[in-house]
Amino acid sequence: MTNLIEKTKEYVLKTLNERLSSGYLYHNYNHTLRVVKHLRELIEAESLNEEDAEIVELAGWLHDIGHIEANEGHEAISARMAGEFLKKEGFPDSKTDQVVECIKATQLGIEPETRLQKMIVDADFSHFASENYQEVSDLLREELEQLNIRTYTDEEWLEANIAMFNEHHKFYTEHAIAYWQPVKSRNLLKQIKQLKKLKEKQASEVKKSSEQKLKKRKLESPERGIETMYRVSLRNHIGLSSIADTKANILLSVNAIVISLAISNLFPKLDNPSNAYLIYPTIIFIIFSVTSMILSVLATRPNVTSGQFTKEDVKNKKVNLIFFGNFHKMNLDEFEWGMNEMIKDRNYLYSTLNKDLYYLGKVLDRKYRILRITYTIFMIGIIISVIAFAIAFQFVEN
Repeated sequence: MTNLIEKTKEYVLKTLNERLSSGYLYHNYNHTLRVVKHLRELIEAESLNEEDAEIVELAGWLHDIGHIEANEGHEAISARMAGEFLKKEGFPDSKTDQVVECIKATQLGIEPETRLQKMIVDADFSHFASENYQEVSDLLREELEQLNIRTYTDEEWLEANIAMFNEHHKFYTEHAIAYWQPVKSRNLLKQIKQLKKLKEKQASEVKKSSEQKLKKRKLESPERGIETMYRVSLRNHIGLSSIADTKANILLSVNAIVISLAISNLFPKLDNPSNAYLIYPTIIFIIFSVTSMILSVLATRPNVTSGQFTKEDVKNKKVNLIFFGNFHKMNLDEFEWGMNEMIKDRNYLYSTLNKDLYYLGKVLDRKYRILRITYTIFMIGIIISVIAFAIAFQFVEN
């Protein structure tokens, strides 16, 4: 490697690292290294002399440096910057002109004329013959999006790649045609297969989407909406009933603990005449706790129903077959008959669901009314008991 090429490499590396936008995921220093690597492969294959080899390798190092100023028309900017750099380094004008022309030849749509121009063009597009072409292609696609140049769909990108392979690119050097073209052809075939697979997938998704829309319309039909309403309402009622039972159990547990503590700690002290002042506060405390426990039990105590119905009840649509309390004493055959009769009659079915909702609501109303009273009594009892104990202690001290 000549001294000038080494300086050029350092200049390109420093310039790109300091001034190239982070959005350049493809046209960066790694791309330049790849182009130079393939240029050296072509130089060796074409048995290029040292003078021409130096010219084309300098062009390879400098061909994309113009990206630091702009993406569009970067070839002209790269040519200008290359000329300025080489002139500063004292490179002969005739050779500098060849480097500049080689860089300009890398512009898409320009037909390379000289042997050196064909070599750098082939090296610049050598990624078409890369075994990891898909990764390189993804970097270029992401770069175009990052730089707000264009955003491609998967289908558009595959179509653009196939068009580039078929219509806008060809290799010029004998080595590239012999060794790179077969790999390029395989990559093209992969792109075509991916596009075909993508279109088949999209067609399948369109069909699936149509089926889902049809299914959605069925789900959004009035019948489905009514069923959903009943299901949600019944689930909410059952959930509220469970919450009420939990609240009642909490009150039962708390008051049971309170009474246990009172019996074990306060009652033994009441035998002593000196503790007579504790009698009335303790009685108040116990009365409120016992009352709270009784009300908690009442809130959760189930009602017992007859558990039977007659055929006349079913025919007159007077019985709710969904509630277990109306059939738990019936035999299976009678129950199945009643259910079949109800299922046959849509109005009877909805009427039964309405009754079930209604009576669940009545049960909830009773539970929550008793619970509200119970919590109020418990709260008042705690306050009065504390006040009573405070007054009793005050009398003792006086």
